[in-house]
Amino acid sequence: AGGLGYAIAQAMINGIKRGLFSNEAGMGSAPNAAASATPYPPHPASQGYVQMLGVFMDTIVICSATVAIILMSGEFVPGGELTGIELTQAALSSQVGEWGSIFVAVAIFFFAFTSIIANYSYAETNLLFLEHNHKAGLGLFRIVVLGMVMFGALASLPVVWSLADVSMGMMAIVNLVAIILLSGTVIKLAKDYNRQLKEGKLPTFDANDYPELKSQLEDGIWYNSKKTDD
Repeated sequence: AGGLGYAIAQAMINGIKRGLFSNEAGMGSAPNAAASATPYPPHPASQGYVQMLGVFMDTIVICSATVAIILMSGEFVPGGELTGIELTQAALSSQVGEWGSIFVAVAIFFFAFTSIIANYSYAETNLLFLEHNHKAGLGLFRIVVLGMVMFGALASLPVVWSLADVSMGMMAIVNLVAIILLSGTVIKLAKDYNRQLKEGKLPTFDANDYPELKSQLEDGIWYNSKKTDD
């Protein structure tokens, strides 16, 4: 019983760790992009629902499809040499031919490249928000980013995984504290959104109706945004 419990616990821990790499749920990184979007319906809760759908599509649909390809290919051998990307390449190639391996390599390249660009953009935007926009500071930050990219490309995979797990865990802790502090606001806005849906209206949000949120909003954002229904 103890061995079974340990195995289940390890499976859950590793699932959570790797799941963060696929959807970043709870880390607070994706909201940097979501917050700059113009949601439709024009209500902040609608963007929250979009983000929830993104987690479902990313982890449940795409990751499950990858697992299905690997299991049906017959390439997976417990304790075997093929793991990770190489296993995915071998599995897809056995199903669709050699171009499958090339497709995975190209997809991984663009995934890694766009992830670096996006996360750097998030970081610099947050630095500017905190008014740390000194040229020398930004230059040093960019050098550090380039150094970490080189380190990640050259370091051993176990070291990279370990550092990533630690850094992502720290991000999640900070973000979860913020989520708890903002939970009251989230519940209030979600109720407002769902109430308007039940009334057959297009959900809209006007910050003038919630003066208690004024301190949390930038001037000119979400004000006087109500629209009349057609």
